[in-house]
Amino acid sequence: MRGTGTVAGLFRYPVKSMLGEELDAAMLGQDGIPGDRAWGVRDEVRGDFFVGKRSARLMSCSAWYPARSEKGLVPQIRLPGGESFRADAEGAAERVGQGVGREVTLWPAVPEARRATPRDGRSLLDEMQDLMAREEGEPLPDFSNPPPELIEIYARNGPFFDAFPLLLVTRRSLESLSEAAPDSQMDVRRFRPNILIEGAESGSFPEQDWIGRRIRIGDAVVSIHSACIRCVMTTHGFADLPRDARVMRTLVKEAEGNLGVYATVEEPGEVGRGDLVALID
Repeated sequence: MRGTGTVAGLFRYPVKSMLGEELDAAMLGQDGIPGDRAWGVRDEVRGDFFVGKRSARLMSCSAWYPARSEKGLVPQIRLPGGESFRADAEGAAERVGQGVGREVTLWPAVPEARRATPRDGRSLLDEMQDLMAREEGEPLPDFSNPPPELIEIYARNGPFFDAFPLLLVTRRSLESLSEAAPDSQMDVRRFRPNILIEGAESGSFPEQDWIGRRIRIGDAVVSIHSACIRCVMTTHGFADLPRDARVMRTLVKEAEGNLGVYATVEEPGEVGRGDLVALID
């Protein structure tokens, strides 16, 4: 094995598109970090879970898991104004909807969550230019041939991942973006990784060289599948970060609109901050 760095941060997002929580350690399994994207906010007009792409205010909400109770592991949600409540509390969806300015419902990862019919007549393809934040002359990402693994993950009605259960980003990649756009805040929160890796110094975006390879992280082994295609969410203003369209312009210019890599867990195991990250093959 050849060392590539160490784990600098470990992140879980209990509710898709909300701010999440930083962990000291986690057991990686089939669904990545247990509880990650285990709840979703469904747009009841569009019938999908892309609320964060359309409403930046959702990204200023936060979610975390309190201590386990007899009701099971249910996230706590905090609205930007400070109001806090359980995701399964009566009226929780209405309160989130008022906060983000859309008609929404809150769903755990169950098959029924996927069953909805958009009512406004627009397809996701109609919105693609806006959702992917590409300007005229910038090519849209190619979604014509999704890999079988992506289809499998979505079809089994598991957590609300856009693609694979793990997203890895290196600190070096964030530094490369900052060097290319020094007036922009390339904060890790804009890119929502599960694992932030430092010490990988080869190239401007070193994790892109890991695609198709296996990596040991702590006690776990993960397979790196593809680059993460970035969308308008990286440009949103939320929490203390300003709205910044230059983020996407820099991503397109410097990295073909990608940042980080998607992975699946090949061998489950515990991962913690400071653990070694090493290429196996």
